[in-house]
Amino acid sequence: MTTVTPRSTRVVTLVRRPDGEPRTSDFAVEERPLPSLAEGQLLVRNLYMSVDPSMRGRLESTEKHYTHNFTPGSPLDGRALGVVEESRCASVPPGSYVRHQLGWRERAVLDAADTDGADRIDPRLAPLPTWLGLLGQTGFTAYVGLTRIATLRPGDTVFVSAAAGAVGTAAGQFARLLGADRVVGTAGGPDKCALLVKEFGYDAAADHRAEPVRDALARIAPDGIDVYFDNVGGEQLAAALHALRTGGRVALCGMMSQFGGDRRTEGRRTVDINHLIQAVLKRLTLCGFIVRDHDDLRPEFEHRVAGWLAEGRVTARETVVEGLENAAGALLSLLSGGNVGKMLVRLDD
Repeated sequence: MTTVTPRSTRVVTLVRRPDGEPRTSDFAVEERPLPSLAEGQLLVRNLYMSVDPSMRGRLESTEKHYTHNFTPGSPLDGRALGVVEESRCASVPPGSYVRHQLGWRERAVLDAADTDGADRIDPRLAPLPTWLGLLGQTGFTAYVGLTRIATLRPGDTVFVSAAAGAVGTAAGQFARLLGADRVVGTAGGPDKCALLVKEFGYDAAADHRAEPVRDALARIAPDGIDVYFDNVGGEQLAAALHALRTGGRVALCGMMSQFGGDRRTEGRRTVDINHLIQAVLKRLTLCGFIVRDHDDLRPEFEHRVAGWLAEGRVTARETVVEGLENAAGALLSLLSGGNVGKMLVRLDD
């Protein structure tokens, strides 16, 4: 039976930059041509696509992003996992599973030699979704933030914001396994808070929609915190500055309060910068990071976390939305806190 090479693929495009909060009408699913395969390239059929908070900033024209901003009329992109349908690279034969950066489309043509293009994975070690979540960039972000940026030490008390999200669920579990004495977090709603304690290694969790975060930290971490893993910024960062003990460390991973979520409770851009005096008085260290700057840690991370998974010491959790046509809705749901763990879009087989 002869296999016919697809000449086009469905993609999600940005129709217009959002005016305020994004809407599904800001996106469209369109048919676009696929380039012919050149030497060293792969044709990949995507199976899962990652939906990430960082995409919100890339929708803007005014926010300088560490990768690139999306352009109206062009396809979106992002992390994805797929199976190689055709290959002109001997080391990556058809049937291989690869991670790459051309998500938000059903098929993609990739340069196999491009380190940002295709990363071969072994589906026998973990389920496919886990390679985009706990064993993917999400888990790696949590690992880098705790080990290299916040230099977590045995006996530390760790606070994680957006703790029920993809990075937050990983960070809580990793912190416990790395020797933290107490792990606390915030999430949106009592159900998520209960889940953090039941499944993800947290000692206590507070609903940031129900009480000021500064009050919550005084209750769930009365002796203060040593490490803050910041996914939110805004009010939660300000609260953490007051809760941190002398010599505390902050890993600045994301600023969700700048874009999505409940801005009334998380604080958008109006938090008083004078809270930073706490960093002076208590000799705090605040360090922002971009995870791809730390790829030298990836082998250590994958070995360690794969071992924890095999031993049943960590739990991988995903929220999965079906179909490319629902991808924009998945992004909007993520930005409003509609996920537990990693948000993924599964594409039709």
